[in-house]
Amino acid sequence: MIRIAIANQKGGVGKTTTAINIATAMAATGWRTLLVDLDPQGNASTGLGVASSERTRTTYDLLVEDVSVDDCTIATSIPNLDIVPSTVDLSGAELELVAEEDRATRLRDALARHKGHEVCFIDCPPSLGLLTLNALTAADTLMVPLQCEFFALEGLSQLLQTVERVQGRFNPDLGIVGIVLTMFDRRNRLTDQVSEDVRECLGNLVFDSVIPRNVRLSEAPSHGLPALVYDHACAGSRAYMALARELIGRLPKERMAA
Repeated sequence: MIRIAIANQKGGVGKTTTAINIATAMAATGWRTLLVDLDPQGNASTGLGVASSERTRTTYDLLVEDVSVDDCTIATSIPNLDIVPSTVDLSGAELELVAEEDRATRLRDALARHKGHEVCFIDCPPSLGLLTLNALTAADTLMVPLQCEFFALEGLSQLLQTVERVQGRFNPDLGIVGIVLTMFDRRNRLTDQVSEDVRECLGNLVFDSVIPRNVRLSEAPSHGLPALVYDHACAGSRAYMALARELIGRLPKERMAA
């Protein structure tokens, strides 16, 4: 199973929207897909229509109680897409795990024992705490949603420093599959400037596909649906399908063949 963490310590960059829709797009192309909601806000779970009453086993149980991935997984209404949901209980996990020797590897160990999915996306909280550390330690690679705004590069540099520390101590094989430019508005000159700066600094690491500002992307979670189901023809949905195709082209071929 290819494990992809979706992380950015800055909030409001379209991280969870990206997690929901890239997971849906991958499932739509035939990949058996798992989404792990590692954010105590549980927005990815809500955005996929998982009611609070259905979240009997969650990522909290996965990390703290050592419950298996299989026992925490819920099937969504999207074919080929399952989710390990989250609740606010997860916010206490960092405190409860802080004294444990394996506190940074709980998620990695749980996912290593799991079979049945070909790709796993991990939706991280907007911070660089223990939950995100677990995700980066468990992941094969990292996808970074980056909002096209003034402070984008500053936040990205902090994340890249964290990745280097994780590589040095916990996960030497952690890579970065790509940077996704989100909330792209061609009418805004700043958007073009940020995009140019990011591409100049990071080159081919930046995906060609960009995610536009799109009302349908914002509306879809309130209906408990990914945008690709809520309105498959909208600009946001088309962008995420293009991103999925580009992502598949960047994944290691030997893992895909296996």
